[in-house]
Amino acid sequence: MPSQADDKRQAAREVIDILHEISTLLNTNLDRTELSLCVSLIENGVNPDALAAVIKDLRKEAGASRGFATEQQHQQALPE
Repeated sequence: MPSQADDKRQAAREVIDILHEISTLLNTNLDRTELSLCVSLIENGVNPDALAAVIKDLRKEAGASRGFATEQQHQQALPE
């Protein structure tokens, strides 16, 4: 017979699975671990709008640095 802790873990997994399905439909590109971390942060009082803004900013910075790295690689490959 499953314990109460097992039941809670199973329920949490089901919630994350449902959130992941919604996330996939909305093309958020968040995996289950990232969603779980977001849920935990929100449950601990982080403002959801602020969290979304931080995620967007981090993605923007990551994209910019990827673009910069690609540009650097192209410049290094050009013959002088």
